[in-house]
This record gives sequence, structure tokens and C-alpha cells, in this order.
Amino acid sequence: MKKIAINQTIYLPWKGYFDLINSVDVFVFLDTVQYTEHDWRNRNKILTHQGSKWITVPIKNSCRRGQLICEAEIDNRSTWQRKHYNAFKLNYSKAPYFNEFEWIIEELFMNKSWNKISEFNISAIKLIAKILGIKTEFIDSLDLNPEGAKDDRVIDIIKKLNGDYYLSGPRASEYLIPEKFENNNIKLEYINYDYPDYKQVFEPFDHFVTVLDLIFNCGEAAPYYIWGWRN
Repeated sequence: MKKIAINQTIYLPWKGYFDLINSVDVFVFLDTVQYTEHDWRNRNKILTHQGSKWITVPIKNSCRRGQLICEAEIDNRSTWQRKHYNAFKLNYSKAPYFNEFEWIIEELFMNKSWNKISEFNISAIKLIAKILGIKTEFIDSLDLNPEGAKDDRVIDIIKKLNGDYYLSGPRASEYLIPEKFENNNIKLEYINYDYPDYKQVFEPFDHFVTVLDLIFNCGEAAPYYIWGWRN
């Protein structure tokens, strides 16, 4: 059975995104769909002494009108990279493993400039996946020229990859039609986003922050709090 998962890229995703990646053989970045504002494509949350806080990558206004995620350009007139680096350093410097893994934010924010949000997201996701020990194969939907919309697009991608199993996030159950997958001999299942708590720098505990929160707080034990605990 060849397991496939497909998802749009997220800015510094939370741990559930990497659980999905680790659970399949092939993960497809679906950035050949329309860019949406006020979404996870260009923002995520970090934990601060005042609770969770959004950090947002500015996107050019011209990229918000019907363009694809892979076309959305970052507005580099602001010093957003320095601001995000400083936000992590300010709020996570006292985390147990921050010094060991500070190089991650240096690599993402200080060593390179970015022009498109999709390029940043894909690079960051691959880097973090490697740190977590994930061996899944990554494919960009740009290389597959998928056809159709919603579940038809998903099925087209799976068939092009010779897959017979699709693992989806639970929210997709609102539009996926199980009969279509059955008719194409594809087993459809949904991942269960359920995870144990871990010690964070600030309280109360918040699951829905970037996975970097977990890495800075738990170091090499981070995979345990994503999938390892199930074993």
C-alpha cells in the first residue's frame, strides 16, 4: 500500500502537520490552488508571556487577487525576517533546548532572503522534517499538473503517484466524497490530531503553536510528543 497525503503549505506549521507527513510514504505540497488571506499560509502562532501571538509574513497586495499560493510574493519592504527572528529569541531564549536549536531560526531568517511565501514554507518544512527524523518523500504539485477541483484534484494526484491510500486532515471530511475514492480503489482515512502535553516556557499550555515551540522545549524528544507516544 502506497500512502499519500496532500496539503497546502503552512508557515512554520504546528506539530499535527508533521504527524501527517510522517504517517505517509509521499507528501505533496498543494500550492497550485488559490491563495487565501488571513490564513495559515503566511502566519502562525508562538507562545509568549501574554499567551499565544500571531507572527505574520507580509504579502504583496497584488498577490491577493486570485493568484495561486505558489505565486504569492512576500512584501520585503518591511524587516519581517529580523522581527520574526527577534520574536523567537525573546520568547524562547529560556527554553531548555533553544541554544542547541537556535541555528534553525538563523538559517530561516538571517542567512537567506525570500521572495515567495511558498518557497519559504517548503524550505522550512523540509528542514524541520529532517530535524524530526522524517523520511517521507516530498513532491511539489507543480510537477504533477493536477486536474479537477477538491476531491477530484486529490484523486488525480494520488493516481499519478500510483497511490492506493489517502490520509487527510479531519476538516477535509466536509467536502471529500468517500464514494469517489472507493470507485478509484483508494482507501480514505483521516488522521486523529491528539497529542500529550509537554512543558512549555509559558502557561497555560497551548497545542496550537508552531512546532518550533516543541523543538525548543523538548529537543530530540520532540518526535515522541508528535507520534512516538502512540507506541
